[in-house]
Amino acid sequence: MPEPLLPSGCGRSYGDSGLNADGALIDATGLDRFIELGDDGLLRCEAGVTLAEILDLVVPRGWCLPVVPGTRWVTVGGAIANDIHGKNHHHLGTFGTHVTRLELVRSSGERMVCTAEANPELFAATIGGLGLTGLILWAEIRLQRVAGPGIEEERIRFEGLDQFLAIAAEDAQHEYTVAWVDCLRRGRRLGRGVYFRGAHGARPSGWRPLAVEPRVRVPCDAPSALLNRLTISAFNALNYGRAPRKRSLRAVEFGSFFFPLDAIGDWNRLYGRRGFVQYQCVVPEAAREAIREILERVSGSREVAGLGVLKRFGDRRSPGVLSFPRPGLTLAVDLALRGRATLGLLEELDGVVRQVGGAVYPAKDARMSGESFRAFFPAWATFARQMDPRFSSSFWRRVSGS
Repeated sequence: MPEPLLPSGCGRSYGDSGLNADGALIDATGLDRFIELGDDGLLRCEAGVTLAEILDLVVPRGWCLPVVPGTRWVTVGGAIANDIHGKNHHHLGTFGTHVTRLELVRSSGERMVCTAEANPELFAATIGGLGLTGLILWAEIRLQRVAGPGIEEERIRFEGLDQFLAIAAEDAQHEYTVAWVDCLRRGRRLGRGVYFRGAHGARPSGWRPLAVEPRVRVPCDAPSALLNRLTISAFNALNYGRAPRKRSLRAVEFGSFFFPLDAIGDWNRLYGRRGFVQYQCVVPEAAREAIREILERVSGSREVAGLGVLKRFGDRRSPGVLSFPRPGLTLAVDLALRGRATLGLLEELDGVVRQVGGAVYPAKDARMSGESFRAFFPAWATFARQMDPRFSSSFWRRVSGS
């Protein structure tokens, strides 16, 4: 058997946590069967089942996954391995919080059912463990009851970071919250954007099944000159201007609220052949000025910052040893990759995050140093003791030096 090994799902991680240079990937997408759905909302399925397939099955029946990320094209195994989060972390925490048990097969051939009581150390290491503890065969997830397959969405335009923080203070009253942020604005308009709040509701007119193909596709890599600070600034101004000046409430489709980018196939090709990197960090609430400093450094640089997302994490702790979310504010920024200049800026941002005791998300990282990783995840050595000895990844070798 070749070494090292690493499970692979839909391949949606932005960094190298799902890559295994000079090793072998185990294609887990064939583990695609549903096993059981109880009347109490307890779902058991194999690890290669996608969130799209689950939602297509359960939402029309009045259930929903308790946590979904920004794309539905993620396997259950990937959702556990990256301990994904969504727009409702302040209420329900991470995906791993709702996993009641799972079965893991190790490279030795041993199969182990893991829960918070049975093999608890391995269970905690597997949630957020980046696929390094073995191959997940199946998992059991507790679903949540919902009012309907639609979303009642409220949009609020805010003029800067201070207004965002004032609106975010109301988060506890709302099921889902997230903000789009213009990362190129400076001065008093630094961090301006549009705040989205939502809750499950009745089916809107025009509702359709969830597991559908993208409405359009980007046919080729965009010319590198197309995406620049001028065109992004124009797009951001248009996006901000389209938002209502007063708070507005409307019924929208489930998919358009949770997965807007899924409507555009191969959207990453808009960044051209060199692609992009996404930087997602979390800082403690008390260190909110670090978010301001990060936005100032991004907007003051020459880098092309596309999509920016800002939201608040709650205080519900995940069982995962290497889980990324923790109480505070989290900012994600897409940056066109321009070589050393881009990577140099991200190293600067790591320093800001380290200084305030925050962290950077491994699932979206392709360049953090081992020193930064160990500072962001001080329990890494505890996790390493639970790793399968024949499993590794490009990410792990980069940050651990092994």
